[in-house]
Amino acid sequence: MKAIKTLLLILLTSLSTEAFAQFGMGGMGMGRNPQTGRRQSLAPQAPQRQEKPENLTAEQIVDLQMDAFKEALDLSAFEVAVLRTILVNSVQKRIELQLLKLTDVDQIRTAVEKIDKEQEEALKSGLSADKYDAFIALQEEGFKKTKKKKKKRKKNKT
Repeated sequence: MKAIKTLLLILLTSLSTEAFAQFGMGGMGMGRNPQTGRRQSLAPQAPQRQEKPENLTAEQIVDLQMDAFKEALDLSAFEVAVLRTILVNSVQKRIELQLLKLTDVDQIRTAVEKIDKEQEEALKSGLSADKYDAFIALQEEGFKKTKKKKKKRKKNKT
């Protein structure tokens, strides 16, 4: 009887050590001890979906800017429609240029210059001279603000 108990004890200890080694459940309470066992959350984890930001259409991009242009330039309804049409066409051409993914810098530069020239000519013919000048001044003012911010950041870093 004593031999059976010792044999049973040896068998039980050998099986339990194999279970701990195989399943990583050593320590206290089925692997919940952070020093031993599995280091994984008990809650199921859903795979993380990385959503791509939506690409805006040319109309959406222009609509975001039109309110500022209306207020700053004091445009009539006809002038708003003309300006919107011209800007949508030029933005659409720029988007198409990006989709082409050209690698030659000279080709990109010439295409952008061509788009800018077409936009400038259309704006000159579609808007009055004072509204055109105000629009150009507004665009340059916006560009200058971003450049100044970049320069200030560079000075603060060094």
